[in-house]
Amino acid sequence: MTATSLNPKPPVRVRMRVNRLVLYTVLVVVTGLFLGPFGWLVLTGLKTSAETASAPVHWVPEVFQWHNFADAYKLIDFLGYARNSLIIALIYAVLVTLSSAWVGYGFARLTAPGKKTLFGILIGSMMLPQMITLLPTYLIFAKLGMVDTYWPWVLWGLSSAPYLVFLFRQFFAGLPRELEEAAIVDGCGYAQIFWRIFLPQSWPVLSASFVIAFTWTWGDYIAPQLLLSTDRSTLAVAVMTSYVNTGGQPVTNLQAAASVMYVVPILLIFLVAQRGFVAGMSTSGLK
Repeated sequence: MTATSLNPKPPVRVRMRVNRLVLYTVLVVVTGLFLGPFGWLVLTGLKTSAETASAPVHWVPEVFQWHNFADAYKLIDFLGYARNSLIIALIYAVLVTLSSAWVGYGFARLTAPGKKTLFGILIGSMMLPQMITLLPTYLIFAKLGMVDTYWPWVLWGLSSAPYLVFLFRQFFAGLPRELEEAAIVDGCGYAQIFWRIFLPQSWPVLSASFVIAFTWTWGDYIAPQLLLSTDRSTLAVAVMTSYVNTGGQPVTNLQAAASVMYVVPILLIFLVAQRGFVAGMSTSGLK
């Protein structure tokens, strides 16, 4: 083998550099498209009320109004509403992650008549818009006396979520059969196999499921607005309804500043759980 065959020819190097440059350019453009709305939200939160209503559009504020964030924080019980959102999001995220893992384990490792049909119905339920089930769900909770309580989120969490069930099912289906066979020989039942063997190995999917469920609940506006009173309501509802002037019109700059503070916890949670989230989303589709 000659020395020239070990090293790529200059045209090959150039082609690789061009391809890499194109790839990075596409990544930068896509990242900009995703970050653009958030950047505009931050700029809006730093404007005056006149600048937000000006025409033509005032892209960058003349003077950054940093006090908008302090004003948005003081105008409402920001920490109180954030606490309500955190309680609901944690309750739902923990319960739905565990219940979805249990259901996904059953679909992946157990055999029963009609299992494929049930799984198809479960996946098909993902196509139903939330608005279709919202009214009957409200009527049920009203009959049970659960309106203006956090019990609906407890029951929703215990009921599992179709998308999360799918993630766990895909992950558990890829684990070797020898693991549970060895556990059965040692006298373990299916519940013990799930808690002692399968669940500890599924931390990437657990992390991804928790982040997804937490984001769903933290960002939900319709259910808290419908089921909770003002005192028990969440930060999402408060941000959308509390920043208004005497004429009932929204104060856009304060609303934008509050929205930026509202998004920060989700960004922090994702940054902390980023590795597990990405690993969970990738390993769930290996099989």
